Amino acid sequence: MLLVEDVVSKFKTVHTILKMSPSSTSYEKLIVYSCNLLKVHLALDIVDQMCKEGLSVSINTIHSILNATEESLNFNLVRRIYSLIYQLHLTPNNETFRSMISLSVKMKDFEGAYGLLDDLKKLNLAPTASMYNAIMGGYFREKNIRGALMVLKQMQLADVKPDSSSYSYLISNCNNEEEIIKYYEEMKVAGIQISKQIFMALINAYATCGQFEKAKQVLLDKDFPIKNLNEIRSVLVSALASHGQMTDALSVYEEMKQAGSNLEPKAVISLIEHVDSEGQQSRLLKLLEELDDPNYWVDGCFRVILYCICNKDLRSAVYLLKQLKHRFCDDELAMEVLFDEVFSQVAETEPADVQIGMDLLQAIKDELGASPSRKCLDFLLTACVNAKDLGNSLLIWKEYQAAGLPYNVTSYLRMYQALLASGGHASAKVMLKKIPKDDPHVRIVIKECKRTYFGRTSLKREKKKKQGKGVPGKIG
Repeated sequence: MLLVEDVVSKFKTVHTILKMSPSSTSYEKLIVYSCNLLKVHLALDIVDQMCKEGLSVSINTIHSILNATEESLNFNLVRRIYSLIYQLHLTPNNETFRSMISLSVKMKDFEGAYGLLDDLKKLNLAPTASMYNAIMGGYFREKNIRGALMVLKQMQLADVKPDSSSYSYLISNCNNEEEIIKYYEEMKVAGIQISKQIFMALINAYATCGQFEKAKQVLLDKDFPIKNLNEIRSVLVSALASHGQMTDALSVYEEMKQAGSNLEPKAVISLIEHVDSEGQQSRLLKLLEELDDPNYWVDGCFRVILYCICNKDLRSAVYLLKQLKHRFCDDELAMEVLFDEVFSQVAETEPADVQIGMDLLQAIKDELGASPSRKCLDFLLTACVNAKDLGNSLLIWKEYQAAGLPYNVTSYLRMYQALLASGGHASAKVMLKKIPKDDPHVRIVIKECKRTYFGRTSLKREKKKKQGKGVPGKIG
């Protein structure tokens, strides 16, 4: 398929050859094509070109650009788009404002979002619940409960009635059972239809409050939408798992399997993420098999690999790494990032276990035919520091050369620290001479290493020694 930039270039070339000016319809089709490929900047450039040529743009085309802006995470472009709307003398509608308010909130520009609400009055447009919901949801995501509840008051002042989505946000963020019941009853009195989002919110809210039995009883509500049973059950599994109720979560999961239902991908990931007991590798591998979506599978696979590393199951970890390598089709950069994350886990494992990292390093070289990155070796050295492992520190130091990685300041500092931690003080002294000390940060790290492994007395003795020689007391 041609790159969108090539399509635009050919579009211009054809019209130049034919000595024809493109029509608004042709340009708008090109804009929609660009938006479908999330090339928002290019779409906006085409709109600018239309402005120069005095061509009109429909508000629906602007909506396509707003949708692509949100999907591509280019939230800051909302200001440019709003400016274009006025430049083109377009009349925005409620959907236009809802989308722009949502984009403003996602870039945490709440003042800008409220400014858009004020601008509605200039066009004699009435604000809608969905506009306020976008702001309320943003405040809740920022954990600004006061700001979110203020939105509810502003809705009342503007005579805008909360809808199902409003109550979904409110219930989801309740921190006690009384508030949950209050909003749920208030919603029923208002005659608002109870959507699947409300049932999901109830489950999450009860789980957050530690009311796990009530979270499970949500499925027994007389208004429960049976058509959404599988989806809502999956939310229950996630809620139970994320709050430490793994036995109950797995029980609901098994009930679903027996009923021939499939767990939603997010719920599978939640189960994988929160399994914390040993000996669960076979269960995790079976859960992984249930993920058909490639993105969820990669996420789940990575989590299972970390579990295997923590539980010293090298064989399963390497088996999964091979599968990942096959899926990435030899994308070296992706694999390097993955390896870095795995070895960072080795460095953070407590108590420190360097051997699993060394075995993994060897397996990656032998079975996957890959070379370790600098970060992998840096993380292994950090593990050696924590384990005070001199022998493996020296082996890792040789790996830098074997992998064709020149030593840098970071590797020198890590090795210096590893030598000090494992008692190789003489070797550490030699290593110290190789470390460039121009950077103040480097000097601070060296000083902290000495304080940690020699104590304050040694530092004072070293300072007096230097002062006795008439040399200023600088480090190194």
